[in-house]
Amino acid sequence: MELWDVYDKNRMKTGRVHERGKPLTKGDYHLVVSIWIINSNQEILLAKRHPDKRFPNMWECPGGSALAGENSLEAALREVKEEIGIDLSSANGKLVKSERRHHNFRDVWLFTHDFSIEDTALQPEEVIDAKWVTILELEKMFNEGIVVPSLEYYKSFFFDNVQQQG
Repeated sequence: MELWDVYDKNRMKTGRVHERGKPLTKGDYHLVVSIWIINSNQEILLAKRHPDKRFPNMWECPGGSALAGENSLEAALREVKEEIGIDLSSANGKLVKSERRHHNFRDVWLFTHDFSIEDTALQPEEVIDAKWVTILELEKMFNEGIVVPSLEYYKSFFFDNVQQQG
């Protein structure tokens, strides 16, 4: 059973927790994180979703819901470790976007980290493949409809952030 902290519309914790899989009450929110990783070659890590998940076999960045008691950065580090088996350093990350959506607050993290795809340990029920792509390859994949559609926001920050990291 996975528990999430419940937030109000102003992103203040309510002191309540919510069990994953149950519907959230109107006006309640939870925290989700998306983690983009860029290597020193300016390549972006993508992970392919398991075929039994929503958006089957589509590519995305690692991410998920913060567990009760976790802050955004802790959730980002945990999700990457769980999904692809890579330990990131908090010193190499920055929060690049935060937004309130229908029933969640989404924090988008950008990390710089070098590793080989062979060093990953994919969480089998979540991720079936991982690869490095260039920003132009990501754009092509998105236009082909093989990237999770809700990640379209990458266009609003990625070009600037990739250039700043390089």
